[in-house]
Amino acid sequence: MDNKIKRLVYLSLLAALCCVATMTIPIPTPTGGYLNAGDMIVVFTALLAGPVWGGVSMGIGSMLADVFVGYAVYAPGTLLAKGLAAVVTGLLYRKTRKPIVSAVCGEFVMAALYFFYESLALGYGLAASAEIVGNLLQGAVGVAGGTALWHALRKVPEIQEFEQSLE
Repeated sequence: MDNKIKRLVYLSLLAALCCVATMTIPIPTPTGGYLNAGDMIVVFTALLAGPVWGGVSMGIGSMLADVFVGYAVYAPGTLLAKGLAAVVTGLLYRKTRKPIVSAVCGEFVMAALYFFYESLALGYGLAASAEIVGNLLQGAVGVAGGTALWHALRKVPEIQEFEQSLE
């Protein structure tokens, strides 16, 4: 199979996996958002695929989950927050080769962007700060689970081949 097609298939599968992981066991929060397992896939994909491919696929996968579960008002914010979290994680990992530090920085970006989106675009003002702890908790689970998944799978030959095709 052509490398470009294979890359597109893998990235589409990762976006779909992110969507499903985000939709699995959603836990509603007081301001209308929800906690989920999708950040594990965001971190895993950012470390594996890098900033551009990770950012695009994770932004789209996470955004689609919001649309599918009835949180379409969050979809634009999620596209930015999760996409940029993956971009930051991927960029920092490429520069430092420190997966946990990179993922923590990316998840802080996610929490900050959600705060600004909820505060400004959704009009919650400072009430949006109530979501910061939940978003950081979700980010912490994403860092722990995503880096563990990345460490566990990065030696699989097909995953190595995919990672090398993106460089």
